[in-house]
Amino acid sequence: MKTAAGTETKEVMDALLEGRSSAAPVEEFVERDLAVTFACRVPDFDTSRYLSLRESRQMERSAVLAMAAALDAVGDVPLETVAAPERIGVAVGAGAGGLTATEELTGEYGSDPGQMPAFSVPRTMASGAAARLSLRLGARGSALTYATACASGTNAIGEAVQKIRHGELDVVVAGGVEASVSPMVVSGFARMRALSQRNDEPAAACRPFDVERDGFVMAEGAAFLVLEEWEHAQARGATVLGEVLGYGSNSDAFHIVAPREDGRSAADCIRLALDDAGLAPEDVGHINAHGTSTVHNDRAEARAITNVFGDSGPPVTASKGVLGHGLGAAGAMEAAVTALSAASGLVPPVANFGRADEDTAKLDIVAGTPRKIGKLPALSNSFGFGGHNATLVIAP
Repeated sequence: MKTAAGTETKEVMDALLEGRSSAAPVEEFVERDLAVTFACRVPDFDTSRYLSLRESRQMERSAVLAMAAALDAVGDVPLETVAAPERIGVAVGAGAGGLTATEELTGEYGSDPGQMPAFSVPRTMASGAAARLSLRLGARGSALTYATACASGTNAIGEAVQKIRHGELDVVVAGGVEASVSPMVVSGFARMRALSQRNDEPAAACRPFDVERDGFVMAEGAAFLVLEEWEHAQARGATVLGEVLGYGSNSDAFHIVAPREDGRSAADCIRLALDDAGLAPEDVGHINAHGTSTVHNDRAEARAITNVFGDSGPPVTASKGVLGHGLGAAGAMEAAVTALSAASGLVPPVANFGRADEDTAKLDIVAGTPRKIGKLPALSNSFGFGGHNATLVIAP
C-alpha cells in the first residue's frame, strides 16, 4: 500500500490501530487560498526502487503510485514462474483516471498546445496504470480499468475474482489507485459541499459516523492484492493473507451523487456478497464501512447495515478517518485493511469518532482503541457517486 499514513503496510496498520489521522495542510492550496486547504497526500518515497527516471517522467502520478503498490504486492517472486503470461491479468480501479495530468498539462501548455510533450496522451489515459502494470509484469491476460467512482477499487478486485472463478485467469494483480489531490479536483468537491472545511484542524476533519461530521477529506494512494485460486496458491507455496469469499455489486439508480436515503440498494449489495460467500449475517466478524464522513452517505450506509444485520450488528470501523477518501483507490485500500484486520482478529478504531447521532446510533462503532474479535470473516463496503455499490466478503 501507498497511503498518506505510510508507504509500507506496517506503517499504515500502525496508524489505523492508533486512530492517527494523516490529513495535513497542502502548501499550494494554502497559497492559493482555496476553500479547502488540506488533504491526505502520500509522503515522498524512493521511486527508483520501482521505476527508472525516464519511466517516471513519462508517467502520471497515479500510474507511479499504482506501479509501486503493485510491485510491493507481487514481491520478489517473478510472476512468469507462477503462471503462464496469458493466464496473468491486471485489474485497476481508478475513479478520476488521468484527470490531474490533464489539469497540469492544460495549465502549462493550454496557451501553446503545440509544445505539448510527446507522452501527454499516455499520461492522461484512464487506462494508463493498467497498461503500465501489464507491460512491467509481462501479463498477457486481460488488463482492465474499472471506473465506478468510489467503488472502483472494490469492483476491480471483485471482477478479478470472477475471472479466476470462471477459469479465465490463474493470477490477477488487482487494486485501485488515485492521485487527485489537485486544486481543480479539490475545489470541485468543495463547491459541492462534499468536503470538510475544517482548515484549522485538518487531523480532526474526517470523522465517519460522528454527529459532527461535515464532509470527507480528499486523499491519494494505491493498494493492490495478488489474487489466485486457492489450490493454485497452495501448490506453489504462496503465503496466503486471506480469501475473498464473496462479492456483490449493484446500482442505486437514484441520483448522480446522493445515495438512496433508505440505504435499500446498499443493503441489497451486502446481501449479494453474503449470498455469494454462502454466509449468514451472524457469521460476519466486523465491517469496514465506506464511512465517508458526509452526513447523507453515513446515514444511508448506517441504514443499510441495520437493514441487513438488525440493531445488534457486528463491530463497524471506517478507515477514512485515518487515510482520507482515496476515491477510486479507497475500496482497494480498505479491502487490504479488512484482510489484515481479519487475519489478526484486531479491528482498528474509527478516528475522530466521539458521539453518534440518531442516524448512526444503532451501529456498534469501534472507537478509542482497537477491538479484539478473533479471526472471522469481514465485509468491506464501497458506495460511490452515481449509485455504484460494491461489497467484498474477506476471510482470514
